[in-house]
Amino acid sequence: MIESQLRPQGVVDRRVLEAMGKVAREPFVPEGARASAYVDRAISLGHGRYLAAPAVLGQLLTQMMPTPGERALVVGSGTGYSAAVLQAIGLDVVALEADPQLAQAARDLGVDTIEGSLEAGHKKGAPYDQILIDGAVEFIPDGLVDQLANGGRLGAALVDRGITRLIIGRKAAGAFGYLSIGDAGVPVLPGFIRPKAFIF
Repeated sequence: MIESQLRPQGVVDRRVLEAMGKVAREPFVPEGARASAYVDRAISLGHGRYLAAPAVLGQLLTQMMPTPGERALVVGSGTGYSAAVLQAIGLDVVALEADPQLAQAARDLGVDTIEGSLEAGHKKGAPYDQILIDGAVEFIPDGLVDQLANGGRLGAALVDRGITRLIIGRKAAGAFGYLSIGDAGVPVLPGFIRPKAFIF
């Protein structure tokens, strides 16, 4: 996975590569999908949710530059793989999941997971140095941006006019902006649907 998928697709952060090499993907996917745990595509977890392809997570984390000791929020953490990778890097991680069965599966794998609304984030643990939205969304809620520390980074896949782009956002002096780092096929995270504009 590291040599055939991650490095060729720009995943170069040493800590990210080491953590993704250390945290096995098989326990985080359904038993019937374990033979495909390392393929370069999203894997269904059931409940309309997916584990992102390895390179998608690797690219986002490389650009987010997670550092040991930072505090992170993983939104839509599913069975907990991304949270486990951030923990392996040395971050203090809050995993947030709305689906009770997926949250329990993550706990069974040793990932402490909080249940709640994904769009609302987890204010109690804020501010966060890193926020990872683990799936594609139509917009970044203001409530999540508010929970990002000044100087903090946010990684997500943003759906823009039918195209899904990996983006990295930064917060500075209270303002938030983001840059696209490339297109990717990332399954949509339930919720996060931009309200339709009213048309006369």
